[in-house]
Amino acid sequence: MDAICVELQTTWHAEIPISAAMGTEVVSFTDDELVVRAGLEPNINVHGTAFAGSLYAICALTGWGMVWLKLREAGLDGHIVLAEGRIEYGRAVTGDIVCSCRFDPEVQGPGLAAFAKSPRTMLALSCTIDTRGKQAVRFEGIYAIRKR
Repeated sequence: MDAICVELQTTWHAEIPISAAMGTEVVSFTDDELVVRAGLEPNINVHGTAFAGSLYAICALTGWGMVWLKLREAGLDGHIVLAEGRIEYGRAVTGDIVCSCRFDPEVQGPGLAAFAKSPRTMLALSCTIDTRGKQAVRFEGIYAIRKR
């Protein structure tokens, strides 16, 4: 795993303790995609599937992580908060939770560029969780960023 991914995972576990309890780990960050995984066992519900709250939290963390990584790449620093989140649960997740988030430079890039010149900005990101080759969860988050 790249050093920046190790730093992100360490930051999560230190600053957002529930991420460690959920077993959240960075799988990869390549090009403009972040992939995060958490085991089913610490996130299981009474039906033997992934708990909806865990799915939401992992998606929120993945989007937050993407913003954090993009700020680091750009040499910027800021406080990141989830300002708004919306989730759709399409099917049950019965195995490891694998969440991915893509950063589209044409869509999110202008917001990141604006942040370099202003004290705050907002970025909208989407995250998905697939199970058995089909989309199980879709999350839309708006992340507010304020310069430190």
